[in-house]
Amino acid sequence: MALLIRGGEIVTADSRYRADIWIEDETITRIGPDLPAAPGAEVVDATGKYVFPGFIDPHVHIHLPFMGTFAKDSHETGSIAALVGGTTTYIEMCCPSRADDLLASYELWKSKAEGKSACDYSFHMAVPKFDESTEGELREIVKDGISSFKVFLAYKNFFGVGDEELYRTLQLARELGVITTAHCENAELVARLQQAVLARGITGPEGHEPSRPESVEAEGTHRFVTFLENTGATGYVVHLSCAPALAAAVAGKSRGVPVFVEVVIPHLLLDRSYAERPDFEGAKYVMSPPLRDARNLPVLWNALAHGMIDTVATDHCPFDLAQKDMGRGDFTKIPNGMPAIEERVKLLWTYGVRRGRLDIHRFVDAASTRAAKLFGLFPKKGTVAVGTDADLVIWDPGWRGRISVASQSTNNDYNPFEGFAVEGRPQVVTVRGKVQVRDGVFVGERGRGRLLRREPIWF
Repeated sequence: MALLIRGGEIVTADSRYRADIWIEDETITRIGPDLPAAPGAEVVDATGKYVFPGFIDPHVHIHLPFMGTFAKDSHETGSIAALVGGTTTYIEMCCPSRADDLLASYELWKSKAEGKSACDYSFHMAVPKFDESTEGELREIVKDGISSFKVFLAYKNFFGVGDEELYRTLQLARELGVITTAHCENAELVARLQQAVLARGITGPEGHEPSRPESVEAEGTHRFVTFLENTGATGYVVHLSCAPALAAAVAGKSRGVPVFVEVVIPHLLLDRSYAERPDFEGAKYVMSPPLRDARNLPVLWNALAHGMIDTVATDHCPFDLAQKDMGRGDFTKIPNGMPAIEERVKLLWTYGVRRGRLDIHRFVDAASTRAAKLFGLFPKKGTVAVGTDADLVIWDPGWRGRISVASQSTNNDYNPFEGFAVEGRPQVVTVRGKVQVRDGVFVGERGRGRLLRREPIWF
């Protein structure tokens, strides 16, 4: 069925104007004033609303075996939560451990999503080791349309790679035109500091941040940038959390190193005091890198506004309270992560655009367009133009509400942003021209999402 979106104000990363949008065969085919509706077409009135390109979350975990348990969302629940929040595409981290076969793991992650996701999706392929079989396996995965890798400079002996493995991964990435995303910490320092903090009798979640201090993240970021500089590969720092790590990344950018930076919504709005809440309440807020001292928040917002930070993601990784309780008495055993896929765009709008921290075009760029360009999805995704996929968010700036676990779609029993005020939300969300959300409620087709196979990009 054809779809006409009438009377909205279209806002992209670089333009803003009023026009109607005509959609057929999953694609935007006309944009202009006063477009006629053909018989039988569905008409959506967007008068008084913004029309944004569908938002893209470039860093989520849906299926994730981690620390003896599994993240709580399925692709069904996670994709519905994404859509209710305005995210129409996400890129999941495919994260096998060092003991796992890469190709088998990739097929497993694909099977978990196929026919279940309500929105489009792709993967970053983690490289937890580099042995005699790794290169061939990665070449096969890239041929299948996965044009980004992931490396962990943390989680020693599980996800983490050593310097030789990092070098070989980046060499291959450069050859193949693959961008490499990186969790930047120093695995050896984290392991040593965790034991030192525990030895001081600090066993609760308040010990998590001191065991992974800002200097450890800054060292990991500097090391990753140095390896990029000396291999010629392109890199992307995920969930950067603090000013010293930002300085290391920006120094690389200033030298011409092709390195891009992501911040996640928890690091823009929450600080370490949340993880220090008494009676094990702080376990809800344990993630890595940790929530930081509040002095970092304005630094990150300013860097985001000026483009030193490129994208805003979530690192969505829901573990429920019973799972968090695995670390009671030893913070190193608390599963790392929190849910955010449903809240990201509403919070970025409210505390970014509405509070004057972000220009509306930078908002669209950071939450959609920049990720589309970096990860080979543009121009089919990330903008509103004739010929693009009809992934659209009709945004109601007048809506008011509060975030609550009682109303969330995410499969989790708490919300880290409980009680946060929200000023605006998606009214209608489309995926390739089909209405999937209306008035904040999923009304669409489960399993509509497709695996997006992406071409390599040489930056």
